[in-house]
Parts: sequence; structure tokens; C-alpha cells
Amino acid sequence: MRAATSELVRRLDGLVPETALILGSGLGDLVDSVTDPISIPFGDLEGFPQSGVSGHAGEIVAGYMADKPILILSGRAHYYEHGNADIMRLPIEVMQAIGVKRLILTNSAGSLREDIPPGSVMMISDHINWSGMNPLIGEADDRRFVGMTNAYDAPTMEEARVASKAVDVTLHEGIYMWFSGPSFETPAEIRMAKLLGADAVGMSTVPEVILARFCGLDVAAFSVITNYGAGMTGGELSHGETKEMAPQGGKKLGKILLAMLGASNQ
Repeated sequence: MRAATSELVRRLDGLVPETALILGSGLGDLVDSVTDPISIPFGDLEGFPQSGVSGHAGEIVAGYMADKPILILSGRAHYYEHGNADIMRLPIEVMQAIGVKRLILTNSAGSLREDIPPGSVMMISDHINWSGMNPLIGEADDRRFVGMTNAYDAPTMEEARVASKAVDVTLHEGIYMWFSGPSFETPAEIRMAKLLGADAVGMSTVPEVILARFCGLDVAAFSVITNYGAGMTGGELSHGETKEMAPQGGKKLGKILLAMLGASNQ
């Protein structure tokens, strides 16, 4: 970790962001909001995992959003690529080491509610770890027993609510269920997820939330809705649909994030 941390600090050249953002599939356009950008490929940072998923750039973009220093991971590695739930541990530990205090996670997800259609933005208020995997399995000491009652930071969520109203963007809220992927869910699994209280499903984010809380970071997370769950429309799901629809909701999410960061400067 030391090598990656030292190289990142060197490349940031004095920039000290307290907020970091991880972008999900098809949401890379959000980096266009960064001014004075510094781009650092994951491959330049020792130990950073590489993502082989189309729609994930695999680079850090640092700079300013709404005149606020920010660090963006444009892309992430997933459990379904490597079989490791802790695949994003090193990047999150490096972010903590350079002074990041708050991590904002984004993903593309399938909606289980007809009133949250494709193109919408849903703030995650809680999650269900349906995969059964946990990135802290094997941790040697009692730090592994991380409390998750307040996994999602209440003040940051309130900032998002206020920001969404300020920019006139509807912000839904709901529970996200993590499936391991990479295959999409079946209609029966979607019916089960609804019964268990989920509002959206996806293949990421939950391991990073756990790791971030383990590292003491405040967390907020947002799903850009790209489709309805399997069986809700009769059509088959595809990653192409995810990449096509994500930028639409991504633009709405970008407005909310810019307003959030701008408000925190006041």
C-alpha cells in the first residue's frame, strides 16, 4: 500500500481531497465536471486492481468539482471478475491514507419499483448483502466486527436531499440488494428480492461500503436506474442496456453531486 500511496500523493501534487467518488458502469461522463483534472491510470499505482468491464475507464481523475477538491475512481473492480469480495480494499485504504474522509459510491442498478423507472436516481438508504460474501472475511482481529446500523451517513444523505431540490431533480430513496453477478437475476429472484424489501438490485457497491466503514469513512451511495428487474417487462436484460441508459441518469446525478459539493463550500 505504501508504494501506491506515495505515488498517488506525488501525482496529486499538493491536492488534498476529503471527498472521493467511485463511478459505476456507464457513469464515466461525470469526470467531465472536474476542473484542472489530473488523470492517473490504475496501472500506475502498485496493487490497484484492473477492471475488465466495458464502461469502466480504470483511472483516477482528481481535481475540483464546484471548487471543492475531489478524487474520482472512474471504474471499479468487481467480485464477479476476480472472485474476491475485498478486491477494492487497497484503493479504499489508499484513499483513507491520503486524507479522504467521505466516500460517495455510484452504480448502475435494476429497479424493482414501477415508480422508479430507468433514467432515475435512487439514493441508497440501506442494503441487503444477498451474495453472502464479505470483504472482511479473514481479518485477524476484532476490527472485523464492523457495525452497519448507520452504514450510510445521515448528514450526507440530507445534503443530497437538499441538493436534489435545489437543482429540481427527483431523488428516490430505497434499499439496494447485492447479487454477485455476472449473470443477471432471474424473474424468481426478483420476486424474492421484492418480498425481502429491496427496491433495486445490482452487482457492486456493498463490499465497498463495508470496506469504507471498516476504514472509518463516511459513506453515501447512489444507484442510477438503467432497467427494470428481470420479468417485470418481459424483455431480456443486457450490459449494453446498462451502458446506454446510465448516462441519462448520470447527468441527473451529476447535478445533485455538484450542488452537494457547492453547498459544502458555503
